[in-house]
Amino acid sequence: MGSAKNTGSAARKARIEEMRRAEQSRERRGRIVKIAASAVVVAGLVVGGVAVVHAQSGKKDSSASDSKGGGSGHFVAGADGVNTWKGTLGRTHVTGTLNYPMHPPVGGNHNPVWLNCNGNVYTKAVKDENAVHALEHGAVWVTYNKKASAADVKALADKVKTTPYSLMSPYDSQKDPIMLSAWGHQRTVKSASDPAVNTFFEKFVQGSQTPEPGASCTGGTM
Repeated sequence: MGSAKNTGSAARKARIEEMRRAEQSRERRGRIVKIAASAVVVAGLVVGGVAVVHAQSGKKDSSASDSKGGGSGHFVAGADGVNTWKGTLGRTHVTGTLNYPMHPPVGGNHNPVWLNCNGNVYTKAVKDENAVHALEHGAVWVTYNKKASAADVKALADKVKTTPYSLMSPYDSQKDPIMLSAWGHQRTVKSASDPAVNTFFEKFVQGSQTPEPGASCTGGTM
């Protein structure tokens, strides 16, 4: 059993490392594309025209006045302590502030720009709409409120910093001191040393729940 578990863990780490390399390659290509695009825009301005390109993975954009989180349903508690969202989770790009049916949100309509989630640790609250987009890319979001101990916050931050496709931020309004979220899934943990932390990461970092596996976790917003 131990050998099989170690083999599975090694394979998962190799897969995530492969994704990291692909991510770096996408960043390099992205920089080249941005330089080329800038040249095109400058040329367009010279002749008196402005070209606006707006590509968003084929998704429909809504106006800033759209306040719907695009989610309906409820959580179902699992025997393993993970709550799974049963219902719908919208995936429309919306440029305004959204009202989600759960906090922290585990999915739904979201901002066109994802929150960087390549092991990013944020010391201030982030926007739900950008974080949800990161979840869509297969990230695990660690959140905590003021009741979490400083030791737990540091230990969790250390873990996130070494884990691609994860992020961490304070979330004062959540009901429990420490919570873990992935697309459509969420749970509370007792502390940073709770074995459920590693289990959740193992299962949901780029897990089968991911709507857009392998999508970028860099090049978004900070």
